Amino acid sequence: MEHNLPVFNLPSAEARLLPMSDCASRHDTSLSARIDTMTTQLIKERNGLGDLIASIGEDLSVGKGEKIEELEQTVRALRDEHFIQRAAHLRQYVGLDDANPATRLQQVAARLVEQTASPEALSKAAIAAVFTAHPTFALADHVYALLAERASDPELPLPCLTTHRRATPPTLAHEQSLALAAILRGRDALDDLSASLIEHMTSRWANEADHVDPAPVILASWVGFDTDGRNDIGWWDTIRIRLELKLAQLERLDAGLAGLNLQESALAMRVRRAMEAVKTQHAACPSGKHAAPETIRDFAQTLIAHREKALLDARELLPLFRDAATDLDTSATLTLRTIRAGFMSHGLGIAHIHTRLNAAQIYNVARTRLGLTDDPALPSRRRVLLSRINDALDDLTPRHVDFGSLLVEPASAARLMMTMAQILKHIDSGSPIRFLIAETESGYTLLATLWLARLFGIQDHQIEISPLFETESALENGETILEEAFRSPHWRNYLRANGRLSLQFGYSDSGRYVGQLAATNLVERLRMRTLDLLKEHDLEDVSLTLFDTHGESIGRGAHPFSLRQRLDYFSPARTRIAFRDAGVGCRVETAFQGGDGYTLFGTNSIAASTIATLAEHVAHVPTSVNDPVYDRPDFAADFFSTIALDMGTLVNDPGYAALLSAFGPSLIDKTGSRPSARQSDAATVTRITHPSQLRAIPNNAILQQLGWWANVLHGLGNAAQRHPETFEHFVTSSPRFREAMDFARQALAHSDLEVLRATIRQLDPGTWLDRASKAEDEEERQNYLTISHGLEVLQFWTSAPAMFRRIQTDHIALRAAWPDAPHMEPCEKLLHAIRFALIDRLWLLSTRIPYFGPRNNLTRDSITNLILCLDIPRSLDLLDDLFPMSALSVSNLDFGEPGGAGEESGFAREHREIFQPLERCFNLLREIGIAIMHANRAFG
Repeated sequence: MEHNLPVFNLPSAEARLLPMSDCASRHDTSLSARIDTMTTQLIKERNGLGDLIASIGEDLSVGKGEKIEELEQTVRALRDEHFIQRAAHLRQYVGLDDANPATRLQQVAARLVEQTASPEALSKAAIAAVFTAHPTFALADHVYALLAERASDPELPLPCLTTHRRATPPTLAHEQSLALAAILRGRDALDDLSASLIEHMTSRWANEADHVDPAPVILASWVGFDTDGRNDIGWWDTIRIRLELKLAQLERLDAGLAGLNLQESALAMRVRRAMEAVKTQHAACPSGKHAAPETIRDFAQTLIAHREKALLDARELLPLFRDAATDLDTSATLTLRTIRAGFMSHGLGIAHIHTRLNAAQIYNVARTRLGLTDDPALPSRRRVLLSRINDALDDLTPRHVDFGSLLVEPASAARLMMTMAQILKHIDSGSPIRFLIAETESGYTLLATLWLARLFGIQDHQIEISPLFETESALENGETILEEAFRSPHWRNYLRANGRLSLQFGYSDSGRYVGQLAATNLVERLRMRTLDLLKEHDLEDVSLTLFDTHGESIGRGAHPFSLRQRLDYFSPARTRIAFRDAGVGCRVETAFQGGDGYTLFGTNSIAASTIATLAEHVAHVPTSVNDPVYDRPDFAADFFSTIALDMGTLVNDPGYAALLSAFGPSLIDKTGSRPSARQSDAATVTRITHPSQLRAIPNNAILQQLGWWANVLHGLGNAAQRHPETFEHFVTSSPRFREAMDFARQALAHSDLEVLRATIRQLDPGTWLDRASKAEDEEERQNYLTISHGLEVLQFWTSAPAMFRRIQTDHIALRAAWPDAPHMEPCEKLLHAIRFALIDRLWLLSTRIPYFGPRNNLTRDSITNLILCLDIPRSLDLLDDLFPMSALSVSNLDFGEPGGAGEESGFAREHREIFQPLERCFNLLREIGIAIMHANRAFG
C-alpha cells in the first residue's frame, strides 16, 4: 500500500503544465539547435570554454530580458535531460531492470532458508538500513517524487517545472515526516520478504518454525536523535519523536489486524488501548525551545501514569498473538505471522533508533562530574585518564533519573544519556538503543560513555556504544583506540553482557581529509584488526555490527554504479570470509542519507528492490577470494598512503581553502534543518582558512559544483605513476582495486580541469585588469577596475594559482597512467560555461549600485565584496533597506500645517534595472547547481 504522508507526492494538476514523454524543452527545435551549437563549440574550438563564456556574456550585456529568458530555457532543458538520466540511473541502481522486485524477494527468501541451519538463525538481523537526516534535501518534495516515479515507470510523462529547488529548507519535523514515509515503504517491502521467508520456513521445518519471527533485514533511524553539532533538538523533541515512532508502529499493527478482521480480538483491543495511551503521552509532551518546569512536571506524570497501558515491551503481546491465530485459515495465519515478525523485529517503534553526539561532549561530563581535566588527545596523560575512569567504574553507584534531573542538567551528553534512560524506562524497555560517538579518538571515550550509561541506570544490554571512526587520526589509530578499551575488564564485561561490539565508519569526513580511495583502504584494514582484537581477548562469541555511514554520492563514499556494488564495496568478500571462519557473527548496516537516500525508498517498487538487494547481499555467501591486490600488500600500502599524503597536503594548502570559500558556498541552497552559523547583519564576507571549518557534505557539494572532485581524484596520479605497470594490471585484473577505480571513473566523468582553471581565472584580479585594458569606454573600464580591486581585497588569488598547479600536475600524471579514463560530457560542461557568464553578469551589475555614504560600517565596497562572493540574498536584503522600492506615502495625513516640500519617490528604477536582474541571474545560477547535481546523481 502507498502511504499518504507529505513526502514524494506528485505535484498538483496546476504544477503539471506540459506533460511530455521525454523532455518538453526538446520540443523546441531552435532551443535544441542552440544547445548543439554551444556544445560543438566546447568540443571543437581550442579555447572553447573561454570563448563560449565570453559569447554568452556578450549576449547578456547587450540583450534585454529575452537573452536571460533564452538562458533560462537552455538551463531548464539541460536540467531536465540530466534529471531523466538520473531517474534511469536510479532504476538501474536498485536493480529494477533486472527482475520484478516481488520475484526477487521470493527468490532470496528461498535462498536464505535453504542455506540456514535452523529457523532461529533467521531471527537474527544480518543487515540494517539506517535512515539519517544528513543535509541532502536539495530538491523540492514533488521533484523527489517525480524522480522516484520516473525511475519506477520510465514512460511516466513529466511536467515542465520552472524550478527543481526547494522553496525553503526543511524543518526537523518535515525531515521526520520524510523519513517516516520512506521507512513505511521499507516496512511494506520487509513484510513481503517475511511472508516468503515464513512460507519457505514452514515448508522446510513445518511447525518447528511457528515461534520464529524472521528478521534478516531491519530498519533504523537517527532522525531527531542526532545531536552532534546542533543544539536545536531539545530532549523533549527526542522523546516526542520517539513517541511518534511508537505510535506509528502500533497503528501499523492495528491496521494489519483490521485487515484480517481481528479488530475485536484481545490483541487488537490491547493495541488500541496502547495507542490511546501513547496519544495522551504525546499530547502532554512539550514543544518549542523552552518549557516551564510545571509543563515538564505535568508531562512526566502523564508519561509515567500511562506507561503500562502504553506497553513497555513488544514481547508482552506474544501470548495475544498466539490467541489471535486460533481458528485462522492458512492464508490468514501467514499474514498474521508476517505482521508479528515485522512488529517483534522492530519492538515498540516503526524503526530502531540511533542517538549520536560528539566525544567532546562526553569529556565535558567526565570533567565536571569526576574532575578528569586531562586532555585525552595527549598520549602522556591518557594512561592517567584510563586508570581513573576504570576506578570510577569500580566505585560507581547508579543515580536515579527523573525529568527534573533532565530539566536542570547543563551537560548535553548527560541530558542525552538521561533521555535514553527515560525512553528505556517509560517508552520501550525491550529495544536496545545505539549510542554513536563522533570523533572518537581514544579508548577513554568508550569507557567514559560506559560509566555515564551505568551512572544513570542503563543496563549493559540496553545500550550499544559505538565509536565513529571518520577522521584520519581515528582511522589510522583505530586499533589502538579499541585496544585501550579492551584492556579494561569493565569494557570486556560490557561486551559479553551486550553480546555485540558496534563500530561506525564515516566516509564524508575521512574522504575529504585522506581521499575517498585511501579512506576505504583504512576502513578495511581496521575491520581486520578488530577481528584480531576479538581473538586476542577471547571474545569471539561477541558479534560485530559494522555500520557504514556513507551516502549516495562518491563524495560520501557510495559506489556509483549499483546498490549491490555499494554493499560489496563496504563489506568485501575478504572480511566476510574472515569473520565467518573465526565464528564471529557480523551485521552490516548501511546508511540512507536524507533526501537523496530516501529516493531508494521513494515508491513501493523501488523500496522492494532496495530491500531485495540488501537481502541478496546477506544470501550471497562468498567462499573464496581470488584477488591479486591482496597478494601485493606492499603495492596497496604505498598506493593508498601516497593518495592520503597528497590529499593531506592539498587540504592544508591555503589555496584549497580559498577555492572552497570564494563563492562555492553560494552555489548551493541550504539543504537541511541544521542551523547555520549566525550571520552578521553587516556586509562582512565570511572566510574559511581551512576545510575543517566547513561541514563535510557542503565541502563535497562545493567540489561537485566547481567541477573538480578533488576528494576522490587528488593524489591518484602520483600514486599511479609510482607503479604504472602494476596500476594498469590491477585496474583490469583486480575486482577489489577496480571497485575503487570506479569512484575515480565517476569523478573524472564529472570533473574538468578547464572548468577548474576558469574558476581560478575568475578570481584573479589580473583577468579583470586585462579586460579593463581592452574596454571600449571609460564606464566599462571603471567597472572592470572595480571588480579587480574587490578581488585584490579578498585575496583569493594569492594562493589559488599554486594550488591549481598542484592539482594539474597530479592530473597530468593520472592521464598518462590511465589514458582511456573518462572525461566530462559537453552538456555538463555547458552548464558551467553558462554559470561563469552569469557570474560575470552579476559582478558587472554590482558596479552599477548607486553610491551611498557609510551607514553603520556598511559601505558600497562591502556590498560589492559580498556580491563577488555571490552572497546575493544578503546583498539584496541590505540593498532593499538602503534603496526601498517606494517611499512612505503620507499624503492622506494632516500634520497641522502647510507642507509638500518633500517628494514621494522610491528607487523603482534601481530595482528594475539592477536589483531584480541580480536576483534573476542568481536564481538561474542556483538552478544550474541543481542541474549539475542531477548530472552527478546526488548532492555532495
